[in-house]
Amino acid sequence: MSSAAAVTSTTLPPHGVEEKTVLEELYLPILLADRVIKSAQEAESSKQDCSDLAKQLDRLSQMLRSAVRLAISTPLYDRPLRRIASEITKNLDRARTPVRKCKKHSGVFRQVFCITTIADFRKVSSLLESSIGDMKWLLSIFESDGGAHLSLPPIASNDPILAWVWSSISAVQMGQVKDRDGAANQLASLALDNDRNKKMIVEEGGIFPLLKLLKEGASAEARIAAATALFNIANGKQRVRLIVEALETSMIVGVLGDSPIKVQISVANLVARMADLDDYAREEFMRLNVTRPLVSLLSNHLNLQANYNRDSSSHGGSHNKKRLMETPEVQLKLKVSYAEALWKLSKGSLSNSRKITEMKGLLCLATIVEREKGELQFNCLMTIMEITAVAESNADFRHAAFKPNLPGGKAVLDQLLRVIQEESDPKLQIPAIRSIGCLARTFSTRETRIMGPLVCHLGNNNADIATEAAMALGKFACPENFNCSEHSKAIIEFNGVPPLMRLLRSGDEAQLQGLVLLCYLALNAGTSKALVQARALNALERAARYVLAQHPEMKGLVAKAIHLLIRYQAGATPSRQSLAS
Repeated sequence: MSSAAAVTSTTLPPHGVEEKTVLEELYLPILLADRVIKSAQEAESSKQDCSDLAKQLDRLSQMLRSAVRLAISTPLYDRPLRRIASEITKNLDRARTPVRKCKKHSGVFRQVFCITTIADFRKVSSLLESSIGDMKWLLSIFESDGGAHLSLPPIASNDPILAWVWSSISAVQMGQVKDRDGAANQLASLALDNDRNKKMIVEEGGIFPLLKLLKEGASAEARIAAATALFNIANGKQRVRLIVEALETSMIVGVLGDSPIKVQISVANLVARMADLDDYAREEFMRLNVTRPLVSLLSNHLNLQANYNRDSSSHGGSHNKKRLMETPEVQLKLKVSYAEALWKLSKGSLSNSRKITEMKGLLCLATIVEREKGELQFNCLMTIMEITAVAESNADFRHAAFKPNLPGGKAVLDQLLRVIQEESDPKLQIPAIRSIGCLARTFSTRETRIMGPLVCHLGNNNADIATEAAMALGKFACPENFNCSEHSKAIIEFNGVPPLMRLLRSGDEAQLQGLVLLCYLALNAGTSKALVQARALNALERAARYVLAQHPEMKGLVAKAIHLLIRYQAGATPSRQSLAS
């Protein structure tokens, strides 16, 4: 097998087997080369071929010794070195065969061996020339003053990307300061192309050098390039996990809090992507307290948290003036990226959501929703939505964070209601409605501002908004809500039954949520004249035939609702009695 056909995946030692050092990897082929050279010098036949082979071996041996000297003097990027050394060892083993055949023989056996070694010498010479080419390339990337090399070693001739990945990672780790950002950008570009390249960069040891460059890069450009490369690599849970496990504990917080603004933007984008893809990453970022600089910057921008300005001295105070000197467009990008990071960090995370609220983040988010437009407003609204989703499933957190008399909770409710009533973009209305629904068990019957806007959207021409409104109202009317009876009566009083009847004739999800809401209204307010006048019993029976086929788990709820409507309303038929049973 030629060296060009070498595999491109990293071969790791078996579990529990310690990996050889770089010097150990190099000593074996050096020892083999010396032994084969000695055998070639002692040949009794094919002396010219053996002499030529010995010259190749000597050249290869000298190159291996040069690599040893480099490895002793400086930490090397060792992935290509290990792969090439392994391939050289195989080729040296192959070289031993024709040389051994050149020992002294007589008669017909000598002729047979001579015929055999002619072909063998040609093959081995080609293999050794490839190994020499590999070492020449390897030494060139280690000794070069330039950036990443685009030349190809023979071992990667069938896979040029491998050589580009190796040389780029080497330049990031070992290159001149001025060349590291270019090498990181090369990795970012390769990672953006396809998942195979991303996997290769990870397998070839690219994560740690990029993280080190992100933390310690001499220029903002180099650090941005490193963050961009990591961002492009981190598009899958497995690769995100590898990045998290390689992080130094304070690196993200340090970079976010005390870096040039454009670096902070890149790192915040990286945090957002990693948190979005992996719940372990979210919790690790929580341990690093990464929410503090995120909330602090947004709050300081709005002058909402003067008591946190003391923290800014250790979390970016040296860059406050520089931040103000940036263009409004760049400042906006920073806030957008920070808000998105908070959104992704809060998703499904009680610990991160609690940290955000403890830093008075709700007041900050609500103020931005009120004052801003576009992506920043959307990201803050989505953060509120994720925090309320967490609060829905944790009563202690819900009561602590969203008490109506607390400034943060009140500000959030005010803005959610404003968005529901005044905004026309479904992209904003849907998360606002969903957030209200998640907080349904927070509101007492004295809070009269909520039900009207939600009921109004039951009849929205946008099916998604109408469906979301039905889902939210269902959380007010469900038995788990202590005030479900009063809320159900309020829904009916706000004339919610007619649009609900229309929703039952809509698509699958709208029909399902409409049916759930109607069942709750029947359980809590079955004697309502509005239900009788709307022929709610007939509508429920018709919708149930379709919905129960897809959602048999609802059979008990539907049967109970039909039973109560039959009981409370006149005109029940035998067929209804049988369906209810």
